[in-house]
Amino acid sequence: MPPMIACEDVPGHADFVHLLSLPGIALELRYATPDNFVGRNVYGALDCAYLRREAAEALQRSAAWLQQHRPGLRLLVLDALRPQRVQEALYAELQGTPLTPYLAHPERGSIHSYGMAVDATLIDGQGRELDMGSGFDEMSAISHPEYEAELLAQGLLSAEQLSHRGWLRAAMRAGGFSTIPSEWWHFNLGDPEQLRQQLPRVL
Repeated sequence: MPPMIACEDVPGHADFVHLLSLPGIALELRYATPDNFVGRNVYGALDCAYLRREAAEALQRSAAWLQQHRPGLRLLVLDALRPQRVQEALYAELQGTPLTPYLAHPERGSIHSYGMAVDATLIDGQGRELDMGSGFDEMSAISHPEYEAELLAQGLLSAEQLSHRGWLRAAMRAGGFSTIPSEWWHFNLGDPEQLRQQLPRVL
């Protein structure tokens, strides 16, 4: 397996791109604020606004597709590179609770820690987040794309909320990202098992 990379060595690394350099994308890393499920800034002084170059290019394609098909909407990145040390801290917060399936076990590694996953939502022209029916990191069935038809039938999600999720998914898939069944905001680029074998993890 490739050698690991310290998060402090990512700035200036040829394989990584800073998200502020990408046009048409807004940035609000929730783990760099208290607005997340642990209620505090877990990134501290680390700059985690990075993706691997191939994921950054895919995100640009997604943003361009959205601009073409839904002018006035933009992608808002909520999380990108998440170092292994942060994944360990987040997992420790949930250990022993029924919520652990929402986080990759640190030993196995989160695709975020390889710079190949992004958490995103949509914002309008005034910078307001579109209503997705549940918040980022809301660890419950209402966040699961796999249950959306049921939740709509039960009146727990509206057609408008599902339309917003649909536009987000369409844009991200247009860039080459794939979805997961449990979080509407999470997108991977590439096959997770291959990525774990082939790419260095960021510590």
